[in-house]
Amino acid sequence: MKFITWNVNGLRAATKKGFLDFFGEVDADIFAIQETKMQENQKEFELENYYEYWNCADKKGYSGTLIYTRHEPKNVTLGIDGVLYNDEGRIITLEFDNFYFVNVYVPNSKAELARLVYRMKFEDNLREYLSKLDQDKPVILCGDLNVAHKEIDLKNPKSNTKNPGFSIEERTKFQTLLDAGFVDSYRYLYPDTVKYTWWSYRFNSRAKNTGWRIDYFVVSDRAKDLIKSVELRNEIHGSDHCPVEIDILL
Repeated sequence: MKFITWNVNGLRAATKKGFLDFFGEVDADIFAIQETKMQENQKEFELENYYEYWNCADKKGYSGTLIYTRHEPKNVTLGIDGVLYNDEGRIITLEFDNFYFVNVYVPNSKAELARLVYRMKFEDNLREYLSKLDQDKPVILCGDLNVAHKEIDLKNPKSNTKNPGFSIEERTKFQTLLDAGFVDSYRYLYPDTVKYTWWSYRFNSRAKNTGWRIDYFVVSDRAKDLIKSVELRNEIHGSDHCPVEIDILL
């Protein structure tokens, strides 16, 4: 099966920058989106042959997640246990016969780590939730996790050690998730490859490839040998993030 995750940084804006062309070309089984920045009733397009599931933030023009899937799930859960983080539209879970698919937009810790305490609690709640799902069947987690795990995952690690996305607290929480029985699919296949998924709009960062790898597919450890390929689609523009594609035997 082919899955895509992409933080589009505003779905309405992305549709004017080639999103629909890419969506049609990639022909994914499941296409997960973060930062829709819109309400479902604001959409001006229909994508045929897909079921769609939205989790929109209460605040208009902010956050939001969305999943398009060719395969109808057995169950759909918005938020953690159907309760937590729906005010910001952070999480959607689809249950299928032999796996769970979880789309998440992890909160940014903000400048000077002003939202770090909130972020740490989110991480703990998410890990507990995923671990509970994993007891039932394998989990495929995807999305903008807003963390570069190791120095290889960003261009300038030394100058970013106290910045959001590369603080020791955030990196440690991500490692704790992996230690709980999960695998970073890209690093599993490509332990030494330097490639990024996000570039600031400032300082001509994308042209200089001054980037960060903060968008992931994380899978249950017991499903890691089902991974066929993972691609960071750097050639696709339309957002400050690029899509990530995984091909997995499920």
